[in-house]
Amino acid sequence: MRYQHVCIEALSYTLPPHVVTSEEIEAQLASVYERIGLPEGRLELMSGIKERRFYDPGTLPGQISSVTATKAVDASGLDRNLFGSLIHGSVCRDQMEPATACKVHHAAGLPQSGYVFDISNACLGLLNGMILIADMIELGRIEAGIVVGTETGRNLVEGTIDSLLRDDTLTRKSIKSAFASLTIGSGSAAIVLCHERHSQKGHKLLGGRVLPNTESHALCEGGVESSVHGDTRPRMNTDSEALLHAGIELAAKTWDETRRILEWTNADVDQVVTHQVGRAHRKLLMERLDFPPDLDYPTVEWLGNTGAVALPMAAALAAENGAIQKDQNLAMLGIGSGLNCIMLGARW
Repeated sequence: MRYQHVCIEALSYTLPPHVVTSEEIEAQLASVYERIGLPEGRLELMSGIKERRFYDPGTLPGQISSVTATKAVDASGLDRNLFGSLIHGSVCRDQMEPATACKVHHAAGLPQSGYVFDISNACLGLLNGMILIADMIELGRIEAGIVVGTETGRNLVEGTIDSLLRDDTLTRKSIKSAFASLTIGSGSAAIVLCHERHSQKGHKLLGGRVLPNTESHALCEGGVESSVHGDTRPRMNTDSEALLHAGIELAAKTWDETRRILEWTNADVDQVVTHQVGRAHRKLLMERLDFPPDLDYPTVEWLGNTGAVALPMAAALAAENGAIQKDQNLAMLGIGSGLNCIMLGARW
C-alpha cells in the first residue's frame, strides 16, 4: 500500500502514575520461587524489564483514552470539524457495548458526523486503526481522523500472580507459559492523521505492508475464564520462545516487502520504532532485519510490554525527545500475536 496525501499530524501519550518493579513482583512470588527453585532476578534478567506502570485500580480504558485523544486533537491544531473518524484500537475496552470509541469521541468534542468504532487485533490494533483512517483520507471520505487506545495491564499481572500462588502443581516448566503475563504494563497513545492540505507538520505517511501467519494463532492466547481462575481478571497462556521465533521470521518477510513497496533500503531508515516486548525480542529483531541496535527507540525496560500502545508510545516519546528529526525516514515495525505483522514508513 502507498499513500500520497496522508500526514501524521500529532502523537500523544498518557503514562500511568504507579511504578511496579520486577523486584516487587518477584517479592510477591517469593514462595513460588523458593518452592520450584527459581533464582531471584530472573524476571528482569530474561525480559530486560526493570519496571512497568499501572493506572489506579478500577480505571477504565476509556477514561484515559479520553484524556489522550483530547491531547492529540489539541496538539494537532486541526479544527475539530475536520475529524471524520475516531477509532479505539487497544485490546482493553470499557465493555462489550457500546464501543469505547463512543465515550472517547464525546469526551474529545468531535463532530457528530463520522466513523466511530472499536477494533481489536492484539498488539496491532492502533496500527490497524492508522491504516483504516489513512485509507479513508486517501479515498476522500474524511479529512482527518484519530486512533487511540489504552491498555490497562494491572488486572492481568495481579491475576497471574494470584493464580501462580494458588497452583500447587506448578513446576519450572509449567510456569513458563505465564512468564509473558508478568512483563505486561499499562499505557495510552493516540495518533492523529489528516490530508496533507490541512497539515502544518508535513510528516508524510508513505505506506507499508500487512502480512499474516495465522498458523501460529495458538502461540499466545488470552481471555477471561472465571470458571477456571475464580475471578473475572484476564489470564494469558504464551509459548514465548516459539512466539519469538515465529514473529521474527514473519517480520523479516514483511520488512522485505515493505522495503520493496517504499523503494527503500536499510540505509534509507533513520529511526525505528517497534512493538516493545522484551530485550531478547528487540535484539533478535534488529539483528534479523540487519539494523544497528541503536537505531531503535526502546521503552520496554521502564514501561514493560504495553500491547497495542507500545509502538505508538515509543513513536510519541521518540518524537518528543528529538530522536526523529526533520527530513528523516521513520520505520514502524509492528508484530502481534495471531500472528500478524504491520510495517509502515513515514517521512518526517
